[in-house]
Amino acid sequence: VQLQASGGGSVQPGGSLRLSCTVSGNVFSVNFMAWYRQAPGKQRDLVADITSDGRPALADSVKGRFIISRDNAKKMVTLEMNNLKPEDTAVYYCAADLWVAPEDSSSSVYWGKGTQVTVSS
Repeated sequence: VQLQASGGGSVQPGGSLRLSCTVSGNVFSVNFMAWYRQAPGKQRDLVADITSDGRPALADSVKGRFIISRDNAKKMVTLEMNNLKPEDTAVYYCAADLWVAPEDSSSSVYWGKGTQVTVSS
């Protein structure tokens, strides 16, 4: 079971990017899905998450600019980032709480490899 992220790159301030992350492999259920980011020299912070029934939550710093959504059939979470600012520059990580097998006693959080987002003029 892996989380495979795509998207990211470099953009000018005010631009847009879309990140996607897909759960590969067989899992029993996908619970919450989320995006975190980590800027150089800083801790990893939660950017947005979304519950299994589609309820989103966004960090105050990205409200009104970012949209998180998920496609349960595809086991995918997407982060649409608009009006990007230089302070959004960071490595972005997707995470998902997965129940891999029904006989497992609990779910576990899996992480994808980070993808770089750079906002610069």
